[in-house]
Order: sequence, then C-alpha cells, then structure tokens
Amino acid sequence: MSKPNGIQKTINLGNGKTITLETGRLAKQADGSVIVRQGDTMLLATVVAKSEVKEGQSFLPLSVDYQEKYAAAGRFPGGFFKREARPSEHEILISRLVDRALRPMFPDHYQAETQVLISLISAGKDTMPDALAGLAASAAITISDIPFNGPISEVRIARIDGKYEINPGMTSLESADIDLIVAGTLENIVMVEGETKEVSEADLLEAIKEAHAAIKTQCQAQLDLASGIEKAQTKREYPPQEADDDLKAEMQQVLYQKLYDVAAQCINDKHKRKESFSQVLEQYTEGLDEAMLEEKGELIKSYFGDIQKQAIRDFVLDTQKRLDGRKPDEIRDIWTEVDYLPAAHGSALFTRGETQSLTTVTLGTKLDEQTIDGAVIEGKSKFLLHYNFPPYCTGEVKMMRGTSRREIGHGNLAMRALKNVLPNGNDNPYTIRVVSDILESNGSSSMATVCAGTMALMDAGVKISKPVSGIAMGMIADTESDRYAILSDILGYEDHLGDMDFKVTGTKDGITACQMDIKIDGLRYEVLEKALAQAREGRIHILNEMEKTISEPRAEYKPHVPRIIKLTVPKEFIGAIIGPGGKVIQELQKESGATIVIEEVGEYGVVDIVSEDKASIDYVVDRIKGIIAVPEIGQVYKGKIKSIVPFGMFIEILPGKEGLLHISEIEWRRLDKVEDSGFEVGDEIEVKLLDVDKKTGKLKLSRKVLLPRDKKRP
Repeated sequence: MSKPNGIQKTINLGNGKTITLETGRLAKQADGSVIVRQGDTMLLATVVAKSEVKEGQSFLPLSVDYQEKYAAAGRFPGGFFKREARPSEHEILISRLVDRALRPMFPDHYQAETQVLISLISAGKDTMPDALAGLAASAAITISDIPFNGPISEVRIARIDGKYEINPGMTSLESADIDLIVAGTLENIVMVEGETKEVSEADLLEAIKEAHAAIKTQCQAQLDLASGIEKAQTKREYPPQEADDDLKAEMQQVLYQKLYDVAAQCINDKHKRKESFSQVLEQYTEGLDEAMLEEKGELIKSYFGDIQKQAIRDFVLDTQKRLDGRKPDEIRDIWTEVDYLPAAHGSALFTRGETQSLTTVTLGTKLDEQTIDGAVIEGKSKFLLHYNFPPYCTGEVKMMRGTSRREIGHGNLAMRALKNVLPNGNDNPYTIRVVSDILESNGSSSMATVCAGTMALMDAGVKISKPVSGIAMGMIADTESDRYAILSDILGYEDHLGDMDFKVTGTKDGITACQMDIKIDGLRYEVLEKALAQAREGRIHILNEMEKTISEPRAEYKPHVPRIIKLTVPKEFIGAIIGPGGKVIQELQKESGATIVIEEVGEYGVVDIVSEDKASIDYVVDRIKGIIAVPEIGQVYKGKIKSIVPFGMFIEILPGKEGLLHISEIEWRRLDKVEDSGFEVGDEIEVKLLDVDKKTGKLKLSRKVLLPRDKKRP
C-alpha cells in the first residue's frame, strides 16, 4: 500500500515562524481530521457528528476535549497507573477556550451530537499548544461536511518589550505585560481571554486588533485547504425541526405585550421576576386543551422563550432601563465585611445585589505548594484560587458531581486577575490558597470572587501591591436599527439574553485580566471601546466601595497565622542541617515544634522555619547558625561533653562539631584518670579552641588555659 499524499497549507507568522495545516493522511474515518504543526509541536484534531438528530433534541450537544499525551514530550505520566487519566485543569481550560469559540459558529437549527477531540501528539520545547488548539479544531470541522458558519481561529497575542508577537514561546512570555488568547472569524472577534499587567483600555483594544489580523490569515488558510477537498463542498442536511408558524404568530400576538409589561415592572428580585414571567405562560396554557398541550408543549415552551427574549431586549433598547430598574451604567448596591471567620487566616464577604461571595485565604508553607505535572508544563504553584458554585446559591437542587468545568474556568479568571498584585520573592514566604464559595448568584459571581479575594488577602495581611476589583459587562444590540445598550454589572437574565459577556478586572491604574464572549456579528471596535470605558468607571466605583471596609493590607498577620523565617545558608551545609538519614532536622523539629523546609536554590540552601511560637523559631535559628558556623582558633565555646575516653573527653562546641579535650588540657594539676575531674557525660563546659589539624580537621581543645594557674606548682 502506497503512502497517501496529504494536502497542506502553510501560514506565515513572521519572525521565521510558520504553521502547517495537513489533512488526508491520519484519522480518515473521522468526519474531519487535521494535523496542525508549529515547530516541533503537533496537534491532531478530529470531529465526528451523528447523522441523525435525537428525537426531542432542543439544544446542540457539542463536546470539546483537549488532551496532552505524555509521550509527546518524551515523558511518563505520574501516579500509579502510568497512563493518561482524567483531564487536568490545564487541559480543561484549553477545552473551554476552544468550545467557547466554536459553539456560536454552528447554525441555530443544527442539533446533531458532535464531538471534537484535540490531542497534543508532539510537544516542542518552547511552543505553547493552547494557541493552536482552536485553529486545529476549526480546520477539522471546515474540511468536513458538518454545517458550520466558520472558520474561526485562535491566536495568542503578547506584548513583549513594547512589541506585539503572535504565538510567542513560553520563555518569552515571562517578560510580557499582555498575554491574551483571542478567537475570531474573518469578520469578527468572538472570544478574548487573558491577563495583563495593569495596562490601559487602549492597549488592550490595540492587542485585540493585532490578533484579529493574524486570525484572518489563519481563517483564509482553512478555506484554502477546504477548497481542495470534495467532501467539504456540500454540507450535510438534517430534517427540519418541528415548527408551527401559526402557533408562533398567535403566541407573539397574545404574549409579547404582556411579557414587555412584566419587564417594565422592573422587579428587583430574581425569583419574583421569574415567577411573574412564568405566570404569563401559565395563564396562556390554562386556555389550551390537554391534547394541544401534549402535542405542542415543547414548541410552546420554545416559542415562549423566544418571545420573552425579544420583549426584554426591546424594553431595554426602548427605555435604556434594566430589568431591575437600573440605568445601563448603574452598579447594584454593595456591602462588604472582612474578618468574618475568626479562625481563618483571612476572610471577606462581598455582596453586590443578589450575588454574594464568602472568600477565605489560607497561608501555608512550601510543603503546601501545588505540583504541576503536565506533559508540557511542569513545576510548582504557590498561589491557588478555587471557586465553588453550590446549587443552593441559585435556589436549585442538583447532584454534586465534583468540580465542574465552569468552576475551574471562573476560578482561573479570578486567579489571573489577582496573581500579578501579589508580593514576590522574600516579600511572600507563603503558599497562598484563596477559596471563593458563592452563597448567592445573580450574575457576575466570578467578579465577586475577585473583589472578595482582594479583601480577604488584605485581611490576611498579604502585602498586595494594589486592590483589584472586577465587573461583568453586557450588551443588547439591534444590528438592523443600530441601537444598542451597554450594561454594567449584568444580571443572570441579561447574560442569558444579551449579545456580549465581557468581564474586566483591574486596579485603579489598569487592567489585570479579561474574558469576553460575543454572540453577535459585526461588533464595531468603537462599541467595544465604549464598553471598556464604561467598565473602568464601574470598576473604580466598586473599588471605592471596597475601600470603605478595607483599603490596604493589615500591618501584621493574625496571631494564629504561622510565621515563616527564611535563612540562606551555603549549599555545602545543607547535608549537615539535614543530618544522616534526616536525623538532625527531625530532632530539631521534635525539640522545637517548628516545621523546617530546606530547598536548594543555585549555590545556596533556603531554609524555611515555620511556627506560631516565636521562641521555637528562635531556638531553630540559633541551632542552624551553630551548624553552619566555622570554628575559630582562639575562640571560647560553651560545649557539651558527648563522651569520656581514657585519654580525655569529646566536647561538642557547635552542633555536629566535636573536638578532643585531652586529659592534660582539663586542668593545670595532673590527672591520673579523666573521672578525677568530676565531669560527667552531658555536663556543659567552657573550652578554648587551640588548633585545627589541617589534614584531618580535628579540633584541639583546652580548658586549663581558661583557669588561673597556681603559681606554687611547677
């Protein structure tokens, strides 16, 4: 069998970097498969869709999964089973990035079960695969016969030393002040996510524009690739969904104004508002016979949702008022509290309208650092942020099935928002864990996490450089009439019915993170610029409200927070501090009650001494200083007798350092036996270091030179 010839297209990224798309050689039984390669990094993306739609299906069952193969990096998986298992948080976050960009691109009527799988099959040393995953997935769909309004692509845009770069290497990103993943089509931006180091709104907008230029090139390459594939020319057709135009027209006539009137009541209570809308549907269905309800029940619910969405959107555009009565740029009432949990190292309550976060901070040691053992990314993380969204926060009953992808995504956004204001190096000896429990939710819970997290960090005494706040922006737009309303601090309803969800976090001086999903075509950059300006005003307002409760980190950690003292010692003394088989360090920990952690960093050893008791820390510090001290000839030491032998005593003058006090050096009078001196093992004794043997390093001690000599004796 001859080797098949694939079809290839090459994309030039500049700076000598290229991306190659290839199809026709691997995974040919999938509906679409593509290999994407940049340098030595290769991704295989496949898509398969069922040929029939499940009866009664009312949504798109799309699944997107990204997986990194350890063999791609020449590594074994960690753990006992030594095989790839459940996805890591890193893989889940990349899956979400791709899903959010792809999902809006499928036709509204398309509801066939669809599975997109992306595998990292070769990992280059410095190429980050997350920037290629969206391109690979979109290309696989574009060359298939699956209906798709793409293509889309995703790129990483970074600003490094003042210059923008597309898909930079991992090492280059360390000096970047903008790091974004941007997704878009030939015409529009559809998704943005990333972090920045307090940059301006204008800089963020410029970065998005730079990214879009590269996205357009990558989308065109996909179209060029698909043009040579016969299968991609005719998209498969699915039976039309059940429809009843007469029923829809009747419901529109009967219900639209009633739903508009409910919206105009501006009910400032999530559950009462929902109940009022539901009553409109209940009153309508009460007039229908059971046969009609049984036959058309699902259609009625679907049409009701469409009419409700239209009525609410029209109300907002007509009146420039919100469902809860607010103006477009108005923020809900805020109240905050810190030190709510007395036993936590730091805690804060942040409540904005009907959204509430209870956030805690826990300060730990190096032993608490998270080990990252991915196929591409390895290392340690000393800042963790976890976001929990229990069902009671929305008044619902749901099964608790572990951490959801949404919780991981929201936690990651809040982590990005806060990490660049944390102290570095010796200013932060702790591993920090922030946990946000959402107690109530009606929109913007991830942004409440950012605000509560900032306050809890300050309550814990963590010396953050500046407070950070976050706000979720929304938009309702009518592209035909060019009317739009940009909404600050959106409700859950506004998120669901709106055309944009734009989360922005930052300090008073600039943006630290953002996440944007756009659901309509043709969003102009000037509208996005206005949204960013309005977001900044809201962000500053929220910061001012937070500062009424706490405006800067506490001067001291709370009494029950373990203190960490760092010592730096020459590398050659690490073994002496640990001792044979860990004997010395274990005894030190047992005697003091402190925890001692040693890490080799370059030519030094960094010793962390952790305890709530200052005396125990001081004890360990003194002992370690003794261990690393170099005996000085002529110096007087107070030592302990470790053993007695016929020719003298062995004295420990410093931890782990013993010298011989010869019988002739104990006192001026002649001793026949060492025991005649009256000393016993364990006694403390003052001695002077006379000499150190240059070859053996043995210490020669004397006690008698410290005693007055009897002049009558010869």
